[in-house]
Amino acid sequence: MSEHKPGRLYGVGLGPGDPSLMTVRAVEVIAAADVVAYHSARHGRSIARTIAERHLRPDHIEERLVYPVTTETTDHPGGYRGAMEEFYEEAAARLAAHLDAGRTVAVLAEGDPLFYSSYMHMHKRLAHRYPTEVVPGVTSVSAAAARLGEPLVEGEEVLTILPGTLPEEELTARLAATDSAVVMKLGRTFPAVKGALERSGRLAEARYVERATMSGERTGRVADVDPESVPYFSVAVLPSRVGAEPVGGGRGEVTVVGLGPAGPLWLTPEARGALAAAEDLVGYTTYLDRVPVRPGQQRHASDNKVESERAEFALDLARQGRRVAVVSSGDPGVFAMATAVLEVASEGPYREVPVRVVPGMTAAHAAASRAGAPLGHDYAVVSLSDRLKPWEVVAERLRAAAAADLVLALYNPGSRSRTWQVGKARDVLLEHRAPETPVVLGRDVGGPEESVRIVRLGELVPEEVDMRTILIVGSTQTRAVRRGAGASGEEIVWTPRRYPER
Repeated sequence: MSEHKPGRLYGVGLGPGDPSLMTVRAVEVIAAADVVAYHSARHGRSIARTIAERHLRPDHIEERLVYPVTTETTDHPGGYRGAMEEFYEEAAARLAAHLDAGRTVAVLAEGDPLFYSSYMHMHKRLAHRYPTEVVPGVTSVSAAAARLGEPLVEGEEVLTILPGTLPEEELTARLAATDSAVVMKLGRTFPAVKGALERSGRLAEARYVERATMSGERTGRVADVDPESVPYFSVAVLPSRVGAEPVGGGRGEVTVVGLGPAGPLWLTPEARGALAAAEDLVGYTTYLDRVPVRPGQQRHASDNKVESERAEFALDLARQGRRVAVVSSGDPGVFAMATAVLEVASEGPYREVPVRVVPGMTAAHAAASRAGAPLGHDYAVVSLSDRLKPWEVVAERLRAAAAADLVLALYNPGSRSRTWQVGKARDVLLEHRAPETPVVLGRDVGGPEESVRIVRLGELVPEEVDMRTILIVGSTQTRAVRRGAGASGEEIVWTPRRYPER
């Protein structure tokens, strides 16, 4: 006697709504299935069934999987999530009964079965138990782009798919950081999505598509859509920026962007978005090389010692109506380009040019994170460079900060032409600090040549410090502690948050 074979499960993608956009494979699977299952709300209408209706047979067994709740509240003891989990378990059990009886089950799904589809809940519960095939379908994302007739992504652009149910702050950050985007699940979420587009500076370029390829289709600009008219089956689209006409009426601006201390992992979403939106990038060659090349952007590299000229050049471009990003390592407001730009922007011909500063992770904070928490209490930030101020001023500030028992973050400690400042600073600080004071030496933090060491102030060797190194000198309260056992243990540095009473 032969053993009974179980049926086969199919997740069938139906495409975005137009029945003619169903794949040949989807039609074949539905035609051969014994059972056709589809989800619906309690009113009984199923969009999935409507799309596939012409391919249903009178002898098909239809399993209507009716959601217990959609947007309304529920008295289920587990709340909305509990009610839905119970529903999916019951639905999977109903389908499993057919599969156990040897019947082929086709679960219909609008769009693609594995893309924001309820089919996934059946797949996770059944696919490991029964032979399964997923039939992909055209997604609403592709359909929306096609109906707009605009490229969605090109070249190295990044596409981000977002559910509109995310918090507005999260939507804002992700929209600011990406090249192209599609926001799904609008309806009740539309006001928050529109707010996020506006706050991220993307509203002017955002497009709206409702019921793509279906009856009642509507397209337009998100900014022009009445929130009360937006159904669930609609999306907001940020198309490709490559070759797109500038938005904003041609009014130029300068954005000074902090790149953080190293690569893209240290870049904020706001900074990433500002770089992507710029028509011109201006900056020191080394920093500009850290920004990915984008089609259509102009790059203007220059030497590190022409900050004022660079700022004037950027402001001149903005006066011509260009959107300009001036790039700066770390945070642009910390010994960097923000001051240089604002100094020039405060002069007559540039006073009307909008200037915005986008912060970045500082070198001090990056190095501190690698060593522990040396900046856990009050600290001062001092540049050891005497190129723009006399060394006497530097020494005076070091003494004042040391006398106040502040932790010190020392920028620009040395270069090929400045080799003596670190030794002088060490000697000044030893007037107020014990030789055993921990000093963090962070070099190229976040970069390919990263090196973070902890030494003692009295043993600090100036020759081991270069321009790519930042020093963090502890206060009298800063502790260096070795954690872990034996030689594998690591030394960390931290400064207590509580200062002892005198």
